[in-house]
This record gives sequence, C-alpha cells and structure tokens, in this order.
Amino acid sequence: MTMRKALLASAIAMPVAFAGTTTFAGGMAEAVVVPAPVVAPVAPVASNDWTGFYAGGQVGYGQLDNDALDDDTNGALYGLHAGYLYDLGSFVVGGEIDADATTIESASPGDGVELDSVARAKLRLGYDAGDWMPYVVAGAMTATTSGAVDGDGTGGFAGVGIDYQWSDNMRIGWEVLQHQFEDFADTDGLDIDATTATLRASFKF
Repeated sequence: MTMRKALLASAIAMPVAFAGTTTFAGGMAEAVVVPAPVVAPVAPVASNDWTGFYAGGQVGYGQLDNDALDDDTNGALYGLHAGYLYDLGSFVVGGEIDADATTIESASPGDGVELDSVARAKLRLGYDAGDWMPYVVAGAMTATTSGAVDGDGTGGFAGVGIDYQWSDNMRIGWEVLQHQFEDFADTDGLDIDATTATLRASFKF
C-alpha cells in the first residue's frame, strides 16, 4: 500500500512540476523591455566673459541746476574713459576713471557759470546678461568752472547704464549720471546738481 501511494503521489507531482516549468518559460518569453527615457537637450544659455581692461570715449549732453544759475545752463560734453571689469558669473564688478571737457554754460556767459571739465572715479556693478550688461555706477568726482563762479569743487554721483558687446573687442553703451556738489568752490550755499547722458564706445584689451 505504501508503494502504491508513493507512485500515485509521483504521478500527481510530475504534471504540476511540468506546468510550473512551462509557466516560467512562458513568462521569460513574454518579458517586456522598457525603453530608457529620452532626455531632451537643454539649449545653451548665451554668455559673455566681460573680464578685462577696456578704454574708449564718450559724447553726450549735460545740464546744471541751481537756484542762482540760469535755467538754460546746459551743453555738450565729450571725453575719455578706461577701466577694468571682472566677471563673477551672474554679476560683473569693476572700476573706471573718466574725464570730460564740456561746453555746458549758462545762456548769459558773462553773468553765469561755465563748466569746463569733470573727472570721475567710478565703481561699477553689472548683471551679465550675455551680450548685454545693465549696471549701476557710483563714485567721486571733481569739476572746474569759470565765469561768475571760477574755481573747482568735489562731489559725488550715481547713475545707471547698459553696455552691449558689439564684437569680440568692441562695446557700445549708454549712461546717465546724477552729480551733486555742496558748497562748490568753497562758496557757502552754492549747491549744484548736474545731470549727464552719454553714448559710449569701448575697446576691450
């Protein structure tokens, strides 16, 4: 009886084992291959290295404002500038010096004031936007005058500007500055404001 039970159990187990093997094999044949995800290429961000020395010139317009001055105290200005910028990635820092001669004078030169020249020392902070660099600027200056006020004085200024990288070695830009002088030429109460707007061209070395 024991032998018969053993044979019967073997007979039942063999189909089960065979069925399991067939299921495994079928499972292998029906395996699904999942494709790798496709990553879309990222467009490169335009960049420009603003680091380096530069020098150039500027031309523009300026106006003086003071209660004692003629309302038409204005004229042209022209000059040279030179500086150095360092590109930190998103931001650009640097320093610059410039000097302008001007034709800014009151409508009545004999009774008014003439602004002969302005020299500035600047600190610049800009944003690297590829070929464009908007920036803020501030610093100290000295100016000389003639006419009714004959002398020189120092003051401060601040402003904004933007540069464009025209080519590998050339930049063009625009800058507006607001200047303030207190007790100009050591004259009590002679406070002068001046606004200038210039077009600039610079060569990078």
